[in-house]
Amino acid sequence: MEILIKRAYEKPGAEDGFRILVDRLWPRGIKKQDLRLDAWTKDIAPSTELRKWFGHDPKRWREFCARYKNELKNPNMRLQITQTLHAAQDLSAITLVYGAKDTEHNEAVVLQGIFKRIAASESNAPQARTIRSKVSGADT
Repeated sequence: MEILIKRAYEKPGAEDGFRILVDRLWPRGIKKQDLRLDAWTKDIAPSTELRKWFGHDPKRWREFCARYKNELKNPNMRLQITQTLHAAQDLSAITLVYGAKDTEHNEAVVLQGIFKRIAASESNAPQARTIRSKVSGADT
């Protein structure tokens, strides 16, 4: 499964697969029907405090990544990421949608790496295959 990232202001495409808005705030000027989302996971977005501190300042990027990854260690956030991966398991892609102008310094970039690592570790773990089968209703 591919984990893609795309700005909310880009047109949705068929290759996007399962589309998830990963911002805590709704992107300005976009109607809900135009965004074509499958989920809005605002609970895995950076905290308001972290988002305001970062302010999309590239000089703060490394520290932002470290702080955000620390926030993502929260078991509820990890569970939500895992559940999202399970919900999209039959699709070829998940697209993490974000609203920031900066395409290199935003939470979707950090989440893309996290999603990829969790997806890879789950696909390699024998018990994960069993869990996926139970979630999808297939027998093992």
